[in-house]
Amino acid sequence: MTADEWAVRLAGGGRIAEPVAIVVAHADDETLFAGSLLGRADDALLIHVTDSAPRDMTDARRLGFATRVDYAAARAIEVDAALVALAARPRRIGHGIADQDAVRRIAAIADRLVDELAGVALVATHAYEGGHPDHDAVACAVRLAVDRLDPPPALVEFPSYHLRGDERIWAEFWPDAAHPEHVRPLNAAEAARIEAALAAHASQAGVFEDWRPRVERWRAAPDHDFAAPPPPGACLYDRFGWAITGDRWRQHAAAAIASVRGTRGRGGR
Repeated sequence: MTADEWAVRLAGGGRIAEPVAIVVAHADDETLFAGSLLGRADDALLIHVTDSAPRDMTDARRLGFATRVDYAAARAIEVDAALVALAARPRRIGHGIADQDAVRRIAAIADRLVDELAGVALVATHAYEGGHPDHDAVACAVRLAVDRLDPPPALVEFPSYHLRGDERIWAEFWPDAAHPEHVRPLNAAEAARIEAALAAHASQAGVFEDWRPRVERWRAAPDHDFAAPPPPGACLYDRFGWAITGDRWRQHAAAAIASVRGTRGRGGR
């Protein structure tokens, strides 16, 4: 089954019996962007690449945590509760990388994923869209891993968020005529489960505020050039004052691609 055929199938809303993997950057990404899939997949592997706690303690202190480890532990407990709300029982793996550090570990993440993704029929992960450096790092690492597998699983992506003008756009793809999206409204039961799962991610209520997923969007992952700016052009996280900027992200990504493939060049096939 091709990646586009898988995207059509995911948008169809039926149960998925084949082994699938959902690879996300942070706790809550699984609920915000793949919650319905997790509830419909009978043989799912859920991989969180980061521990969801930045080295910068600003967020942790604001939420009352004394250490980064305490904040990461609380985020992990929130995932436990969210999966119960989603009626999802995936196998789970955590890479434990600090939030905002994933781009510095792309090659190592890809190496791990080669083993972890072996035998799955489908991998669903973030789009390359410049919304969060960890989302983009996961997209790059997954592509590097999938391209080393024989046979390779189908690679499908979901949108997280990106910058459009001066606005953060949630869960919409930057258009790509060669890779059509397949859209499905969530039914009332799915929306209610996701609402309950997001309530479990209580520490992040200020991040997604009133936004709630109301549709699923899936498409075959394009052959992204991770050494170039993301399709929207600008990176949302350049506005946050973080140590990692879009320019630095692309430098790290290009070096990782070179180390994995032995040559500098495209992040796709």
